[in-house]
Amino acid sequence: MQSDYEKQGKTPAIVAYITIIGTIIAFFMNQESKNAFASFHIRQALGINIGFYLIGALVSVFDSWLISSSFYIFIFVIWFYGILTAVREEQKPVPLVGPLFQQWFTFIK
Repeated sequence: MQSDYEKQGKTPAIVAYITIIGTIIAFFMNQESKNAFASFHIRQALGINIGFYLIGALVSVFDSWLISSSFYIFIFVIWFYGILTAVREEQKPVPLVGPLFQQWFTFIK
């Protein structure tokens, strides 16, 4: 059973995973209520989005089908895992990099 607290933060948590624009919208949606569940997922989504652009720029230099497809599969898997945990109202960090996102983006409360 999940508490009402997670249910209140579910909408911004899910919106956060819909591109970088969704993350910004979710950040402002969460400013009034300061829901910890939503903040957790906003930090995860922000890390995924920033990682997508930074690592994507690096991967584009190699111009290799194998490297590019591996990158897109990795990003899709962590994005899907993040949005799935938000829908299930769970607070689990994405594999490999999730705990780092929680440390780096502590300014999101």
